[in-house]
Amino acid sequence: MKNNSKVLAETKERIDGFALKVSYGLSRPRKKFVRQAAFGMQAARDVKVSEMSRSLCEKINLIKTENRLARHFAKEDLTEILNCNLLKESGKRIGKDTVLALDLSDIRKDFAKKMENMCGIWDGSKKEAAKGYWICEIVGANVDGNDVIPLYSEAYSHEADDFKSENIQILNAVDKVYEATRGNGILTIDRGGARPEIIENIDKKRRSFVIRMRGDRHVLDCRGNKQSLAELARKTKCPISHEIEVNKDGKTQRYTICLGMRKDVLYADVKLNIVVVRGFGENEMILATNTAKTEKEILEIYLTRWKCEESFRFLKNEYNLEDVRVRSYVAIRNVVAILHMVFYFLSVELGIRLAFSIVVKKVMEKAKRFFEVTIFKQYALADGLGRILFETGWEDMHPESKKRSRQMTLKFGT
Repeated sequence: MKNNSKVLAETKERIDGFALKVSYGLSRPRKKFVRQAAFGMQAARDVKVSEMSRSLCEKINLIKTENRLARHFAKEDLTEILNCNLLKESGKRIGKDTVLALDLSDIRKDFAKKMENMCGIWDGSKKEAAKGYWICEIVGANVDGNDVIPLYSEAYSHEADDFKSENIQILNAVDKVYEATRGNGILTIDRGGARPEIIENIDKKRRSFVIRMRGDRHVLDCRGNKQSLAELARKTKCPISHEIEVNKDGKTQRYTICLGMRKDVLYADVKLNIVVVRGFGENEMILATNTAKTEKEILEIYLTRWKCEESFRFLKNEYNLEDVRVRSYVAIRNVVAILHMVFYFLSVELGIRLAFSIVVKKVMEKAKRFFEVTIFKQYALADGLGRILFETGWEDMHPESKKRSRQMTLKFGT
């Protein structure tokens, strides 16, 4: 700890300053809770309240710390205020052509029986239905860079009393993000976004998008003929040949693809340009956009979304998100919101703003990696920062939080 005193001092200052900024508008006890929860998640690299409590190393019984954190997690929903405050910071970093990748992730809970408002989900990795909670996440990234900017994250359930519909959930998230970015960014969604209600709403508000479409959706071509998108894709000529390398699921694969475009295709009263991509699989990849960009640019925007998908995998793997054990629905939402805050701190406050500082260098060294740091450097940052914080404990980094004795002391002469 002595050898890392300077790193600890700067890390403490940045974590505290960032947590206070994001928790603006909360009461002092709630601000302290957010600071401690963020510290505990990062130090333990876990979302279980018991592990967070251990990492705080308070000079009281462990069960007392755990009970206090659990009570605060279930007390009131902080999702709205934390997302709002975080968007004020992250929205400034979004440019006109920044990709805004929206993903509907999930928390799968196979064996939980008493967790509140569990609903049916679709596990995309295992291709099967399960029980758990949905998470609507939006992450920003540039086509020509490796940095990601977490923007929005919210856990929700179909069984909750205030839930209206998934379309409303998605559109509310999109509205909040675009309000913070002042209209900048190109929204990119996978096939779950190929719904008439979503496309009509986004296009009506003059927001740029690239959405992967399903082949069974029907459209009207420029001649007014109605047909499915799969049929339209088969008839589309793809004269542009291109070789690309894609890093997906940690593996780099090389593809030779062919590109083609159909302009002014009508879908749900919206005029779209349809880009057809051959070479990624048996069937054509179909991308719909309301922008005037070229076929290659549209593909690059969509492939940038694959880069953002690594961030969703990172949160599940590095912080054991699916092992969350709080029972109340409010607590589930708070865990996801605070974890999103931690992810932003790693990605932006450390990963981008301090890219060449001594702090990041020391944090990377502390990770003790056998091999070189991966392109998605958040794994090494989380590893190194977790080791530093776990060695320290909350009270060592916050000496003012130690209990002071109320016993008066007197000096006696000899």
